[in-house]
Amino acid sequence: MKSAFTAKASLIATTLALSLLLATGANAADRAPTHGVDKVNLNTADAATIDRVLLNIGASKAEAIVAYRKEHGSFKSAEQLALVKGVGLKTIEKNRDRILLGAVAPARKPATKAAARPVAKR
Repeated sequence: MKSAFTAKASLIATTLALSLLLATGANAADRAPTHGVDKVNLNTADAATIDRVLLNIGASKAEAIVAYRKEHGSFKSAEQLALVKGVGLKTIEKNRDRILLGAVAPARKPATKAAARPVAKR
């Protein structure tokens, strides 16, 4: 009777250990980059992507980066990221291999009413 109990306990312990191993392995695979280090284009990415890819950048800083980009236009260098409140040069250095700067778009200008131009008659 004692050996049957020991065998069942061992089987349960093994099953539990394998379940935990598989569960934590799946989570690690979700966060792991597919090819080397994940990269993010600061000029096109949304806040969630910036938050996910960059180290020491949380949701609020990621939103501040997107807001800065909308107000001032595309980033022309990684160092320009330091102009965003809360982002320092050390953070930029930690993320240098993760930062891309493609697809530069002009800054949005405030909407102004265009003056009505008369149409020339023929």
